[in-house]
Amino acid sequence: EFVESGGGLVQVGGSLRLSCVISGITFDDYAITWFRQAPGMEREAVACITGSTGIAQYAVSVKGRFTMSSDKAKNTVWLQMNSLNPEDAAVYHCAINRECGYDSYEDWGPGTQVTVSL
Repeated sequence: EFVESGGGLVQVGGSLRLSCVISGITFDDYAITWFRQAPGMEREAVACITGSTGIAQYAVSVKGRFTMSSDKAKNTVWLQMNSLNPEDAAVYHCAINRECGYDSYEDWGPGTQVTVSL
């Protein structure tokens, strides 16, 4: 089960922190990805963290602005999003697969909406 939270409405240049609690998995066995999907657009993986190491990697579009972190003891990942712009508006989902870098996921949550206003 995935419980995502933290989305909302923010002005351009603002920040949001998303969280995702994942139950029923062993963190060390998975990579956890935040992907986003805007209406009419393909989904885009923005950040991925390896559960066992806590090492994250980022899409070029968010590098330097977004930071992904995790806490294995809490089965929780976060996505700190700074300097938000209208192109960041989307539904953000957390998802699991076995490795970062593959656009296929074993499961994912319902998502949390991020809206960026001018």
